Amino acid sequence: MTGTPDGGGLDPRVERSRAVILPTATEHFLRNGYVGANVDEIAARARVSKRTIYNLFGGKEQLFREILAVALDTAERFSRDMSTALGTTDDVEAELRDLGTKLAGTVLTGPIVRLRRLLIGEAERFPELAGDYYERAPGRVMATLAEGLRRCHERGTLRVGDSELAAEHFAFLVVGASLDRALFEAATPPAAAEVEKRAHAGIDAFLRAYR
Repeated sequence: MTGTPDGGGLDPRVERSRAVILPTATEHFLRNGYVGANVDEIAARARVSKRTIYNLFGGKEQLFREILAVALDTAERFSRDMSTALGTTDDVEAELRDLGTKLAGTVLTGPIVRLRRLLIGEAERFPELAGDYYERAPGRVMATLAEGLRRCHERGTLRVGDSELAAEHFAFLVVGASLDRALFEAATPPAAAEVEKRAHAGIDAFLRAYR
């Protein structure tokens, strides 16, 4: 990849091209799937040459892998933010409501549902990508949530015997049924108000079971 003349990082022209190509390619893959995606159309929509895409990314498969890498970086940042969001105060209800609302909103009202739908469809073609996504996105979120619930138990704000199982219960109560519905109802994405309402109902049920 092209650096600056003084070796101080990416050429600004490269950064500008990547900043245009990646969101354009992401939307194109999400709308058309991997098989239906076309580098010529991505180039036209991004207003760059096809050669620019091949020079920066190497081709269609590498571009697909790159947009997944960007999505994984976002998921890992969310997990890091979660790591200090639970089990640090005595107000566990406020902690869970804040965390659950953010989790539901992130998973259900952004591009994650569409990305999961795409990855499920391409899991046989790219099994290592699907596995890596699960481990670094939902898998890492679940592990971080389990750690937080373990801290709540140690602090005495929740009664948690098996923190990993409790994390599964919390996640399903907050987003599980809504996520299942969203994966199949592509034409009608859930409204933010409904997502929050269902998340809070799930948190209420979790608190009744674990407090």
